[in-house]
Amino acid sequence: MGALSGRIRVKEQSPDGYRALAGLTRAGHPDHALAELVKLRASRVNNCRYCIDAHTAGARKAGVGDEQIAATADWRGSPAFDNRERAALALADLLTVTDGLAHAGDAPSADVWGDAADAFPDDELVQLVFTIAGINAWNRLMIAEAVSADG
Repeated sequence: MGALSGRIRVKEQSPDGYRALAGLTRAGHPDHALAELVKLRASRVNNCRYCIDAHTAGARKAGVGDEQIAATADWRGSPAFDNRERAALALADLLTVTDGLAHAGDAPSADVWGDAADAFPDDELVQLVFTIAGINAWNRLMIAEAVSADG
């Protein structure tokens, strides 16, 4: 076996699982530019090179400018995002960095949820959570597959 011995091939080995995750992805947030920013941020946190490249391209295609794309690496220190985008990025961080989930009842976590609830109606907030959950699952699968931007 080659250098990837022991790695999985999701689409080939589990087409039903692949289709199910694709379905979850379709349940994501309807604001395509915002969804791409969130996917890019989570992919950066997870260090999924394939997904970083894919969602950088997706963000550009959705009309996101280079300043915002670059700023997803350190969004808290950037003035490039409005309050709604900041709330979405904070929620992406909270739901991606899993040690934060262990402290979900703490005041900082409650503030993130409060800001997100203020920025998004209930139906959009749940769609945003699906977007974040979906990209985190994709990141982990692509890392497990050892997929690179070159294929």
